[in-house]
Amino acid sequence: MSTTTAEAAAANFETVQPVPSEAELRVQLAAAYRLVEHFGWNESIYGHLTVRVPGPERHFLINPYGLRYDEVTASNLVKITLEGEIVGESAWPVNAAGYAIHGAIHSEAPDAHCVMHTHSPAGMAVAALECGLLPISLDATLFHGMVGYHAYEGAIVSEAEKARLVQDLGRNRALILRNHGLVTVGRTIPEAFLYLHRLETACKTQVDALAMNSSLTHVPEEVCAQSAQQIDDFSTHVSDIGALEFQAYMRMLDQADAGYRE
Repeated sequence: MSTTTAEAAAANFETVQPVPSEAELRVQLAAAYRLVEHFGWNESIYGHLTVRVPGPERHFLINPYGLRYDEVTASNLVKITLEGEIVGESAWPVNAAGYAIHGAIHSEAPDAHCVMHTHSPAGMAVAALECGLLPISLDATLFHGMVGYHAYEGAIVSEAEKARLVQDLGRNRALILRNHGLVTVGRTIPEAFLYLHRLETACKTQVDALAMNSSLTHVPEEVCAQSAQQIDDFSTHVSDIGALEFQAYMRMLDQADAGYRE
């Protein structure tokens, strides 16, 4: 990324008001990990949810390698550079091979302050379908014209692949990694989680519908476009899209176990 682009990304980050502190982002991200566990989108200790912390360095937080999602807390999240180097002290390492997707997106996509990547069964099933995500549900229409596709090039993302991955993401709110899984991005953790929840639900709906071995009703192109445009119009004027939903989920977590806040 050029200096000019990097400076623009840093300036853009500060325009989202109010800008959460690192401490607040840690609590939100730990909550997101617990929610992914709650909804069953996790895969053992693998997969990552990351968020950029305020500051010109564009450092970001990632889960400690070796912990289950339900063991992630605000304090044990690891802060790393775009190159994957740990900032400060951490009792845990990071998954160098796995963070590559996140480092590439955080480096090159100025609005992608939060990146969420899952290997859920439904997500991987749709990622394996030649047709990709079908316009057969309300949730799927959210991604009309706003989901990219990236061909599978191996389990580990190489340096050469990073540029292709970011190009395939483009300005979309989601990226389906063929034969791999799902990625969503957002200006905030609640926004990225809202997209992840809707995309996971759309994939699960598609898998269930296809299993019924009956003809599918596709939402007409013009209706899909209208639905997606309504979301775009709303998000253009709202910097905290997804906040109400995320706050509701955090209250749910607090009632069950507020340990993620530690």
